[in-house]
Amino acid sequence: MKLSKKQSRQRIHSRIRKSVSGTADKPRLCVFRSNSQIYCQLIDDRAGHTVAAASSVENGISKDGNRTIQAKKVGELIANKAKGLNISDVVFDRGGYLYHGRIKSLAEGAREGGLKF
Repeated sequence: MKLSKKQSRQRIHSRIRKSVSGTADKPRLCVFRSNSQIYCQLIDDRAGHTVAAASSVENGISKDGNRTIQAKKVGELIANKAKGLNISDVVFDRGGYLYHGRIKSLAEGAREGGLKF
């Protein structure tokens, strides 16, 4: 039986999560992409809580340009929030998505904002 697109992505994500884990010093930058929005979180897996979060819903970002530009702005926003928490190094978790398009744009925005991964 063929897997759906969502099930296939979840299998890929679970394979990635075997090796990617975040700590308080180096949290995991987790990305979720829906059809219209993009969300990201800095997660401390040892404590099991979210350190910071950003999305294209915040601050009217969803009204600026196309979705790729919005993703870049979300990356810059999460980098600014991380700077406020004295976090400079993160582990990037692409969430089972291909490193292409909006995911790549978000990562580039976070790097330009000062995050290292």
